[in-house]
Formats: sequence, C-alpha cells, structure tokens
Amino acid sequence: MDYLDEEQRRAITMKSSSIALHYKDHEINLIDSPGHMDFCSEVSTAARLSDGGLVLVDAVEGVHIQTHAVLRQSWIEKATPCLVLNKIDRLICELKLSPMEAYNRLLRIILEVNGIMSTYKSEKYLSDVDSILAGPSGEVTDENLESIEDDEEDTFQPQKGNVAFVCALDGWGFTINEFAEFYASKLGASTSALQKAFWGPRYFNPKTKMIVGKKGLSAGSKARPVFVQFVLEPLWQVYQAALEPDGDKGTLEKVIKSFNLSIPPRELQNKDPKIVLQAVMSRWLPLSDAVLSMVVKCMPDPISAQSYRISRLLPKREILDKGVDSNVLAEADLVRKSVEACDSSPEAPCIAFVSKMFAVPTKMLPQRGPQGEILNNFTDEGGTSESDECFLAFARIFSGVLTSGQRVFVLSALYDPLRGESMQKHVQEAELQSLYLMMGQGLKPVTSARAGNIVAIRGLGQHILKSATLSSTRNCWPFSSMAFQVSPTLRVAIEPSDPADMGALMKGLRLLNRADPFVEVTVSSRGEHVLAAAGEVHLERCVKDLKERFAKVSLEVSPPLVSYKETIEGDLSNALEDLKLFTADSDYVEKVTSNGRCTIRVKVLKLPPTLTKVLDESADLLSDIIGGKLGQSGKSLEMHALSLSENESPIEVLRKRMVDALESDFLCGNENDKDQAEKCKGKWLKLLRRIWALGPRQVGPNILFTPDYKTENNDGTSLIHGSPYVSLRLGLADNSTASDIAAIASSEPTQPLYGEVESLESSLMSGFQLATAAGPLCDEPMWGLAFVVEAYISPSAVQAGESEPNQQSEQYGLLTGQIMTAVKDACRGAVLQRKPRLVEAMYFCELNTPTEYLGPMYAVLARRRARVLKEEMQEGSPLFTVHAYVPVSESFGFADELRRWTSGASSALLVLSHWEALPEDPFFVPKTEEEIEEFGDGSSVLPNTARKLINAVRRRKGLPVEEKVVQHATKQRTLARKV
Repeated sequence: MDYLDEEQRRAITMKSSSIALHYKDHEINLIDSPGHMDFCSEVSTAARLSDGGLVLVDAVEGVHIQTHAVLRQSWIEKATPCLVLNKIDRLICELKLSPMEAYNRLLRIILEVNGIMSTYKSEKYLSDVDSILAGPSGEVTDENLESIEDDEEDTFQPQKGNVAFVCALDGWGFTINEFAEFYASKLGASTSALQKAFWGPRYFNPKTKMIVGKKGLSAGSKARPVFVQFVLEPLWQVYQAALEPDGDKGTLEKVIKSFNLSIPPRELQNKDPKIVLQAVMSRWLPLSDAVLSMVVKCMPDPISAQSYRISRLLPKREILDKGVDSNVLAEADLVRKSVEACDSSPEAPCIAFVSKMFAVPTKMLPQRGPQGEILNNFTDEGGTSESDECFLAFARIFSGVLTSGQRVFVLSALYDPLRGESMQKHVQEAELQSLYLMMGQGLKPVTSARAGNIVAIRGLGQHILKSATLSSTRNCWPFSSMAFQVSPTLRVAIEPSDPADMGALMKGLRLLNRADPFVEVTVSSRGEHVLAAAGEVHLERCVKDLKERFAKVSLEVSPPLVSYKETIEGDLSNALEDLKLFTADSDYVEKVTSNGRCTIRVKVLKLPPTLTKVLDESADLLSDIIGGKLGQSGKSLEMHALSLSENESPIEVLRKRMVDALESDFLCGNENDKDQAEKCKGKWLKLLRRIWALGPRQVGPNILFTPDYKTENNDGTSLIHGSPYVSLRLGLADNSTASDIAAIASSEPTQPLYGEVESLESSLMSGFQLATAAGPLCDEPMWGLAFVVEAYISPSAVQAGESEPNQQSEQYGLLTGQIMTAVKDACRGAVLQRKPRLVEAMYFCELNTPTEYLGPMYAVLARRRARVLKEEMQEGSPLFTVHAYVPVSESFGFADELRRWTSGASSALLVLSHWEALPEDPFFVPKTEEEIEEFGDGSSVLPNTARKLINAVRRRKGLPVEEKVVQHATKQRTLARKV
C-alpha cells in the first residue's frame, strides 16, 4: 500500500491509501493510514469516512502516545474500534518470554487500552448521568439506564472476538474464535462456551475434562490459564521447532497433518528456517482471514453505523429564525433521514463527503473506462500547465447513488440552506468527470457507486480546497467539520532561489495547500510565504513535493520560525496581593496623548493559568459567541462539546468551564488556606462580570476589563466607561450591570463630552488589540494578561468656551489615533514594569531506550533544555520509557541527534503539549554581592536563555537588538596563543 518513493525509502506510511476488498459475501473498504505523529491528519480524514477502525499496538513496545490519539479520534468520529496486537513473534524470538509471561504482557496491554477508552466513556457517562438527573424525575426511562449501564463494559475483550493477535511479518494471525473452533470437537464443548473460557483466569482440569475458575483448582496446582495452555504453548512449540537448530521437526509435520495444510515441498525444504516457518504459519493461521473475519463480525455495516454516527456527521441544528421556508426544512430533514438510513436507492438524495483532495500524476490515471471507452479527454482543471498533476477527491457516499457525469452541488462548511441568496459563495455546482475505486496505487474506473462505498472522484479540483459536502440538492446541511488532534506548529519561510520563479512557487503552494489536508500556507506581515506543517518529517515531505511535483523550482527554506508569547511574572501563592494592587488606585502606568487632552492609566494582572488555557482552547467558540454567529454555524460547538449532552447550550458550557478553571486554580493551589482561596475566587468572579473585550483579534487569552465605574473624578474630565460586552454575551453579567454603567456615564456633569466619550470607546479597544498582538519584548502576542484601561478626557478649547479654534488638536492628528497609540504604549509599558517573561511552546516527548543508552539519551535531553517527568522500565523487556517536556525551539534535529548518539536504538514521539513561561528574567543584571560573585559583574555576565531567544526573534523581525559590536577594542586578538 505504501507506493510513494519517499514512503519506501523511509519505510513509513505518509499518505492514507484505500483498497476495496472482496471477502466471502462482503465488500470491505480498507484505508491504510499512517502511524507517525506528523501525519495524524491523514488518520482524521480516514476516520471520518470509516465506520470502524483497526487500532494496531506493538506487543513489545505497548501503548504509545499515538495510540491515545487514534483511540480518541475513533471515539470522536463514533467509529467502532477493534484491537490488533502485532509483532507477537518478537515476544518469542527477541524477548525470549515464556508463554505465561507473554500472556501477562498481552493482558496488561489490553487492560491499558481499555483504560484509555474508559476515560473517554466516563466523560460521556458523567454528562449522561448529569443530564438524566437534571431532567424531571419522570424522565429516567429504562432506555436511559441501559445506555448508562452498557458503558461499564470493557471495549476490547478477546472473548468477544474484537482483539486479534497477529504477526504481520510472518503473515499469520488469529482471534480466540478460531482456536475455540479447533478445540470444540476435541474437548467436546460448544464453540461459544469455549470462546468465553479462552481468556481470563480460567483453567483446564485434565482429570474432570472441565474448565474451571481459580476456586476450582486444587491447592498447589500448577495449571496454566486455558489461553496459555491451548493457544500460546502450541505457537511457541512451532517457533522453536522451526527456528532452533535442535528443534523437533516432527512438530511442524504434526501441525501440517492435523490441519490438512497443503504446502509445496520446495518451501518446506528451504534452507532458511524463517521461510519454512512462514510457509507453515501463514497457511495454518492466515492473517487475512483473521483480520477480515473480525472486521465482518465486530464492525457495523454502513446501514447500522450511519444510524448512530448521524449525530456526529449531521448534528441537529437549532432553528432560531421563525420565518424560514418550510419546504427547505422538510427537504433538509429528508436528506438527514436518508443519510441516517444509508438509503442506496437511486431515488434517494445523493450525499457524499470529501475528506481530502489528493494529487495523482495524470499518467497514472486509467485510460479506458469499464466499457472500454476512452477516458481523460477532458480539458484538465487549471489549464494545460497543471496537466501533469490531477486532483482527485477522497470521498464516501452516505446516501443515494453517485454516477460519473452527474452534476452535484459542492457545499462548504459555512453553507446554510435557510439563508438562500446570501449563501451563493458557499455553494458551487460541479460535474463529476470520472469515478474510481481505489486499489492501493491503482485506480479502477466505475460508472456508478452506491451509498456505503469509498470512491475517488475526478473533476472537483477547482471546486474544493480541502474538504466539502457533495449533494444532489441545495437544501442540505453541510457535514460537520473534522477534528484534528494537533495543529500545524512547525513554520518556515519559503522563497525561490531565483526570484523569477516566484509565480511558479505561488502556483505550487496553491497546489500543495489543496493536496495536503493539514498544511497551512500564509503570507506573514513581512511578506514572506510561510508554510506550517505538523513536524519535521511532514515538513520535509512538503518541501520535497514542492520541489519535485508542484512548483518544480529550487527553493530556499528558512530556519524554523518559532512562535513565542509574552506574559508577566505571577504566582498563585500571592494572588490576593496582586488582586488588591489591581483594584487599588495606585501602581499604574500613565500616558498622555500628544495634544494633552486625554490621560490614560493602565494596570495589568496575570490571569490564572487554567483560565488562560480555557480561553485559548475555546477561541473558535468565543468568536461565534462574541460575533453573534452561534446557531448559524455550529462548527466550533461540535468541536468543543463533543462529549457533552445535547441539551446544553455552548455558552453555558463555556461559562461553566471558566468558573471551574478558577476553582481548580485557587482551591488546588492554596489547599492550606481555604479562606484566602475563596476570597480570590470571589474577587475574580466579580472581575469576570466586567469583561469588555478579549485580545488579540477579539478572541485571544487576554482580557480588557471595564474601569471601576465607582471611581470619581472631580477635575472636569470624563472617563471612558466602556461596557461589559463579552460578559453579557457569555452570561457572566446581567443587563442591570450594563444599565448601571450607562446611567453613571450619562449623568456625568460634562454633558457635551458624553457623545465624544462614547465615540472614542472603539479607539481604546483598538489600542488594546494592537498591544496584545505585539508585546514589548519581541513583538509576539501577549498571553494570559488582564488589563484595566482608564482614559480621562478633558474638554477641548472650543468646548471650554475659548475662542481659539481647535487648531491644536488637529496639529497632532485625529484624537482617535492618538488614543490608540497611547493605549498601546501604556499597555506595553505596564507589562515591562511588572517583570515581563517569555512564554514558549512545549512538546510532550515519549522516548523508548535500551538500558545501555540511557546516559547518551539524557545527555541529548539536557542539551535541549528538556525537563524529564518520569522514567519507568517496561516489564519483561530491556527498554526504558521516558516522558519529558522539550521546548519547541529546541526540537529541530532532535530525532536525528538522538539516533546518532544512541546508535539508532532510541525512538522519540513528539506531541504539542502546552505553553510554559520561562522563569528567567530577560533583563537580569547582577546587583547584590552574592549575584555578582555567582554571575560576574554586569560587563562579563553571559546572556541568559530568555534574552538569547528574544534577541533571535528581534533580529529575524528587523527590530533593534542591544549588542556589542566590538568585544575587545584594546588589542589585536589572533588565534595564536603565545605564552
């Protein structure tokens, strides 16, 4: 299935590839998706089109961070997972485990995977219980209780048949069901009874020929569990007979005879024992039969799968407007019902979902159709210059029949059928040129395909960028957006080596953006073309594709552009003192506008960390709530409320998360002083009623509070009060608060200024947005800060009754611009005054290392400023698993250096984890005697890490950097060191 040159060179999967298989009376569409963390977006696109998933876990290495990500993806997409434990042969040949030790290891892995699934279930379980308890007492029906009790059961149980034990290298595999059938006649028991007995603490008593539990064993008995005795021991015997020089060759003959296997003699007489073993095992326990029979038995067919996936694919929409067309609603409802029923009749509305676009060289497309007619005589999309690459849509048909030559509507994620004319830009009409069944690398042309199939569609290249819904009717809701596990974090600037090739590069970037579901291509504020990828391997593949397929020009790639954020020093232990300073009238930074009419005072405070995290993660939802778009686009609601019950509104959910964040921060941080924690929480809840705006870009993790409107000013100036707009939208404040502010503002003595004060509110907000978008250290966005901006405006000369025209105010430009600049400077000044700190992104890193390479691995981690969290030895193997946090800025080349220092024995997985403030002060200068003794005097002190990082970013952005041009001006310094 891995047919790309780069995939074969690296021996990893990089692209999802699909194949249509025929097994007995079933058709199975199998999508092979990558396991590398950099390509997890391919897993997301495959999960959307699938009804179930095979989760592979290495029997030696066990559960990785990637296993968590894949299981979460299947949970979100409501795909039924089956577990495949691969590389069982390594337990025999490499680790030399006994059958009993191997059984304990497999048992532990299955327990661990079930533990991960139960955490996802418990989220749903708790929200289900909450919604049932919150409802009227009469609503607790049997059905509700059943759904709750059902969640108690483990997801993966070998006795249910949804766990396969395989060795893909040697081509064999089995589920418990196959061994239960082998032994049913020998032991004189039914297959179903044996299936239940073949896993867990069940033992065979040879005297009574009965299978008993632990209690039924006699004291001192050395009986092995049934699975060990009847399944693992025969496997171990076959391996030993085949691979060991003194192995009993009679065992192999016994297996061949018992199971009537037809193996060509030349394979059995081969000198290589591995080939003999593969010949016997692949015919005794064929891998394909084991896996495909498990798929047929344990995974739902499209009809039953779509009936319970519908709430994820097409969630019910809340119709807020009353005057909508009932015919449109009725048809949209019919579409949803036909998707739910997987209606494959030709009369049903035809609905398909495209999860990604992928590029195929045009010469690889089949030239003749199923009836022998000549294909590909269409003019290729985008003109002749792009004809060497053709874009196909990777799609699943959810309802109706799709035929080549059919005209369909392409709906984007923002389309709303109820809003008719205003939605023209989100819907296009397109003709499907050809349909193909995907057979790995090959494509098989078909004239039509029914609901439940996965197809490649030609002819949508210029209509779809990454994903879209295809529908035979306009009156259809688009499918919900896909959930990606990580975001593209590795950014580089790209430019052509020859400036004349700029046009080719831009065309290539457009094609790459369409061909890869996860790449982000943007133009930075400095005019650079920035490419964002998931990790180093992903970036390498993108640049290679650009050079060789899409742009075909030589490129210059910059060092990675790392994002930082800026904050101030803050500690939860003295949160109450910070709050008192924040609400007091002292400790502010003051700026005056150029014309002297407006005085601006700014105070800054650090937000509690968990609250910052909630605001950052809920950016999409906040933009919908603050912009008033909720209800029209439920996109972000689906993303953030996947595990929540359907009757909760997203605003309630977000408000609850913010309040919970405050509780967890203060009550966990101050366990000793509960009163102080409660006081802090109460003060913060009061402050949250005064949220005027969030920033940067209206949705960031920084808050602008309205000034305390009780403050009095007797000098004739007027205060810009603002309004707690965001608090009102989030339901944190009620309308009475806003009306109080309005009443106070309108009752101010300087009535002529009232209109002007209101008009200047937006300038103050713009100044805040500018400040939070570019902090004082290195113009990076601010992180987790709260500001109060008090702007006092005095009357102009004309309003004060003087005859002088307002020449002076115009001399410095408009007052609105002056206020924006002053607010921005004051906010940045306030941050500088309160011990600014740099915040960097951190990767969670999981490393597997043999014992002898622990030293070199720790040396590599130490050079990368990593923080080790834990290390533990994997039972039954010489491997250590180490968890650490590695800064993103230090992660480039990390995997290569690790391989070099550990001779390729260590492997590392990196996943973006969180943002963390660097504790070092970038402006540190030794002052006390102890500091001077430790760090030297100010002239010779080395720049600290924070300062180095800040200077690197400032140089890249062209900002001034303080550095000595001449280090030693007193004498000539040469390389020769003469004594």
